Amino acid sequence: MKPGIHPEYRDVLFHDTASDTYFLIGSTLSTSRTAEYEGKTYPYMAIDVSSASHPFYTGKQRVAQTDGQIAKFNKRFSKRIKS
Repeated sequence: MKPGIHPEYRDVLFHDTASDTYFLIGSTLSTSRTAEYEGKTYPYMAIDVSSASHPFYTGKQRVAQTDGQIAKFNKRFSKRIKS
């Protein structure tokens, strides 16, 4: 790797403010804010939504199941075919 052309890769502390959850993830994010976590100081970034608070990941949101084209056809014309 050439020196001086790549961003610095380091551990960054992400704080999900919706669920008050902290994530320590390797990132190239540049921020001037810092926070202490488990006795060490890390660069800090507050986020609004993460897998800890998003309804899809927490199970509070259900995925709508849509029928395929064949199932729609069979459902629509099943009475005519059976008669």
